[in-house]
Amino acid sequence: MNPLRPSSSASLLQLRRLISTSSVRLSGHNKWSKIKEKKGVNDRKKGQVYSKATRDIAIAVRSGGSADPDLNAALAAVLKRVKQQGVPKDNIETALKKAAGAKDRSDQQFLVYEAMAPGSVGMIIECITDNVNRTKHAVDNLLSGHGARMAPVKFLFSRLGCIEVALDKAPESEFERKLDRLIETMLDAGAEDFKETAASDVDVELEFTCQPQDLGKITTTALETGLCRELLNSELQYRALEETPSLDEHSAERIDGLLEEFDELDDVLKVWTTLGASG
Repeated sequence: MNPLRPSSSASLLQLRRLISTSSVRLSGHNKWSKIKEKKGVNDRKKGQVYSKATRDIAIAVRSGGSADPDLNAALAAVLKRVKQQGVPKDNIETALKKAAGAKDRSDQQFLVYEAMAPGSVGMIIECITDNVNRTKHAVDNLLSGHGARMAPVKFLFSRLGCIEVALDKAPESEFERKLDRLIETMLDAGAEDFKETAASDVDVELEFTCQPQDLGKITTTALETGLCRELLNSELQYRALEETPSLDEHSAERIDGLLEEFDELDDVLKVWTTLGASG
């Protein structure tokens, strides 16, 4: 008699139950794996949102000169946005304390490094840290690993304030008047230039630039006009005086890799380049 062959209907029933139970367990395992995979993706996305919120808060404090949103319109706008994005209160408070510490020069510091990358691309790396040696070592390592080096390059950039706002087109009959009034008010307040950066059927986005010392005043002016639907951004920027010509493929790949690694470094707030883009 074959020992693997069931000898009765009862044995057949037991075998079927065994196969059925195994299939359910396997199916459940696959389902759990998919849930864990989806959760991992969601956690990474949340982590990216939280990291960006921390950086945006620090930049707003640095640009606006205060960790008090009542005194810093740019910071108030950032806090409103990150709360809408679901960033936890504890994360926001921690980011504020960190940025305030750097502003007060207590346990945190704002640092700026200058570098020359492959293809003669100038870079300015803005950081916030509680350990200068650690941050300098990390930045140095990333630069050297991608064929770049510390070098004075600030002369390749201008320093300016940048305010971005959204203006509703409705009601259509009032739009041109609102637009003209906003531009006139901003220029009177000290804005030196403006341009349209985006437009849709419902709104238009405008960028105003000014001297660094006027950023806070002009940001407040934009909000006080009551004409803007939203303050999109307000920060101090480094902008290339002349953009670097197109790069060869090898240099472009090295710079892309460098910018990606800077983006993953917690101490780095922003990277400005003569390519005309920031990280």
